[in-house]
Amino acid sequence: MPWGILEDKHMDRVPGTIILADQSDVPEEYRNISRDLLKHGTGRYSHIILAPQPTDSPNDPLNWPTWRKDLILVIVGLSAGVVGAYGPMLSPGFVEIAAALGITVNTLSQATAWVILMIGISLFIFNPLAKKIGRRPVYVMSSIIMLSGSIWGALAKDYNSFLGSRIWSGLGMAPYEVLVQCTIADIYYVHQRATRIAVWNMFLLCGISGGALIAGYIIEDQGWQWTLIWCAIIFGILLPLVLFFVPETAYRRKSYEQQLSAQGATGRDTKSEALEKKEASSEQEESTKVETVEAGVATERKESYLQSLRLWGGIYTDTPLWNIFLRPMVVFFYPAVLWGFLLYGITLSWIVVFSVVNAVIFTAPPYNFSVSETGLISLSPFILTFIGEMASGPLNDWICLYLAKRNRGIYEPEFRLPPIIISFLVGIVGFFGFGATVHFQTHWTGPVLCFGLANMSLALSNASVFGYIIDSHKELSEEAFVAINARNLLTFGLTYFVNDWLSKDGVLKVFNVLGGVFVAVNLLTIPLWIFGKRLRSFIARNKALYQFMHEN
Repeated sequence: MPWGILEDKHMDRVPGTIILADQSDVPEEYRNISRDLLKHGTGRYSHIILAPQPTDSPNDPLNWPTWRKDLILVIVGLSAGVVGAYGPMLSPGFVEIAAALGITVNTLSQATAWVILMIGISLFIFNPLAKKIGRRPVYVMSSIIMLSGSIWGALAKDYNSFLGSRIWSGLGMAPYEVLVQCTIADIYYVHQRATRIAVWNMFLLCGISGGALIAGYIIEDQGWQWTLIWCAIIFGILLPLVLFFVPETAYRRKSYEQQLSAQGATGRDTKSEALEKKEASSEQEESTKVETVEAGVATERKESYLQSLRLWGGIYTDTPLWNIFLRPMVVFFYPAVLWGFLLYGITLSWIVVFSVVNAVIFTAPPYNFSVSETGLISLSPFILTFIGEMASGPLNDWICLYLAKRNRGIYEPEFRLPPIIISFLVGIVGFFGFGATVHFQTHWTGPVLCFGLANMSLALSNASVFGYIIDSHKELSEEAFVAINARNLLTFGLTYFVNDWLSKDGVLKVFNVLGGVFVAVNLLTIPLWIFGKRLRSFIARNKALYQFMHEN
């Protein structure tokens, strides 16, 4: 293997490794099924073989009209955007809010830390629930919690009540950090997902970066309570939209081979006749809501609109709840996921530090910013993150294809890693530069630009981090994202004491430490590049681990 990647000696085809020269337009999971039996897209996508293959049921979310799917995405995307804004939106007014509540800025920053902690904990609660009982009840619960938490926070008269509202809201924020990408996977085919994921990322970008930008003016003109009142108004609009226009998207879909067996169709004679009979029999035994028509095809009655509004649709997996609960904890220790947690989690945690300390730094001399001017600082990360997001995907794909061609048409997930060099260099300038420019009291453009570059570093690395994890452990990507978002526990620890640390050691020392840790975790990419393929093989060859981590 060229360029230092060590070849595996135990498996001919390591999971994640793809021979591009042998690729056809038939998805790998359908290679043993006759091409004529596979369903294709429509219109300009009529040449594309659909993945996953839909059932014949009108209740299969894959068969819903595109406008209905896009409406669901807009509603949950808007909710995710407001959730993204909810955490950092108060940061421009930290000094003013602390004075109003009669507490120190450090105590107020601890309230943010508790929100982050609750998000990290509740992810491990809501993810198993969403897999077991469906997405819809979790979305509804989350929206109710966010609405009530916003009202509670706006009416809070003292810090204890304010803190309680933030902790309660943190519980409701978690589902929108993970479930939206699960919903996208539920309702869209593979060839439709990239654009929708980009739309969802844009909602998040506008929420996280734009929230503080708008909140600065709201705090200055209307008072800090109105930031929460506006959130309550928005969630008051979004909750009915979720209730009436976001049906359950989880669906128990049998494998396409089982569907064909039930219809009497055959593949490429790769299955024995006994197995086909067994599968056809199990199809009939397991089906409870089905009626059989003359052609022998199993179809469901189409649900009415009122039926689609029910909050309880049954159980969507036979896997025990404790098993689903433990999977993210197990997958956390997969080398690719652990690396992603360290690189993504630490970079994002360090960026959260900016939102906690910006008000303290920029409202004091020599900058003396007003609350609204402090909010305007968010324009820098907003613009640079947008540029990073737009550039990282195409750049990452181009590098992967280039390296695969140089590697005789063989693609390795490790080819996702080289762009980390770019995000590494940008991040060094961002973190070390912010501490230096503030310490030496340069013009405000210096630290504001470095703030944006630190955010841009995260945007540039996202394609590598999540691309590598998805390519290496495709079937466990949902559990992997939950494990990575355990970084909220890390962020909690840092934001809880960062303002005390800042006042004790100064901004230069604090950001030199943060920058040093950023350098250290990025350097872990080197051993992953070298040993990544062998590690993927080792995990794939562990039969007990495979049985535990995959659906029954």
